[in-house]
Amino acid sequence: MVRIADAGPKPTEPALSASNANLARLIGTIHERAKSLESTSGMRLSFRSFTTAYKVPPQSVSYSDYVVARLLYEATRDAGFWNLHWTITDQPPNSDNIWRQWHLVTHASPVVPTASAECDELSALFAFLAGRAGIKGVGLFWPFPNHTVAVWVMHPANRDPIRIVIPTSQIFLDVTDSFGTRKFDPWRQKSVYEYTRRDAPDAFEFPKPLFDFFLSQVDKYAAASDSTLQQLRYLREGVFLKYWSAEEAARDALRRAKDFGSGPAEDLSAFQTFAQDMRSGAPK
Repeated sequence: MVRIADAGPKPTEPALSASNANLARLIGTIHERAKSLESTSGMRLSFRSFTTAYKVPPQSVSYSDYVVARLLYEATRDAGFWNLHWTITDQPPNSDNIWRQWHLVTHASPVVPTASAECDELSALFAFLAGRAGIKGVGLFWPFPNHTVAVWVMHPANRDPIRIVIPTSQIFLDVTDSFGTRKFDPWRQKSVYEYTRRDAPDAFEFPKPLFDFFLSQVDKYAAASDSTLQQLRYLREGVFLKYWSAEEAARDALRRAKDFGSGPAEDLSAFQTFAQDMRSGAPK
């Protein structure tokens, strides 16, 4: 198997510009946002579910790393809150083409994909951003010859390593499968090589509307629970695929908010904000 790290030449790193809309600034802001998310109910519940499922003491793994990884996962997955969209592209297993598409975005809308990519490209994007954010051990895994997900090889203190499946699409998965799903056995692949390829330089310039959209989406949705984010992902995907209109998705989100009752405020806010976003971005 070819190591992803050897899949292509590393781009020359140009000097950073004075812009506040480059990759280095995005990563720095992600860390700032992640720190504030550590105390939210959705993030704490997600971490508790994760440590329980994998039978690891919470203090044996980095909660801060988990928060950053979960944030990036929910942002970069198919129909996640950065509005990436799965489609067949026949591109190599890296995220280069996503960055090319992002560079051309002139207007970011809640109802339109920011880029389209296949599962291996989405997984590479997550792995690249996670590594750039300082998370070690994230690589690619092929559960089937025609499908790719990301895997995080974690090393709990005084425990054997664990491999966490991070599916950036729902292909071969059910609605209940998300971060850490057990549907794929990551140990079937002998080695999971850390993704060290530099798909984009720190000086990569985002169009300002796209940069602002990404950070706004983090603020709106990253604090919600796993269940709420999964529900919103399916509603967003339906709009991308034209299974239903943005208005229908908005009404569905408000119905879910009403049914949610007295749950965590972050989840209620996510449903309500999603409905507002769908209506604000829908064609007039």
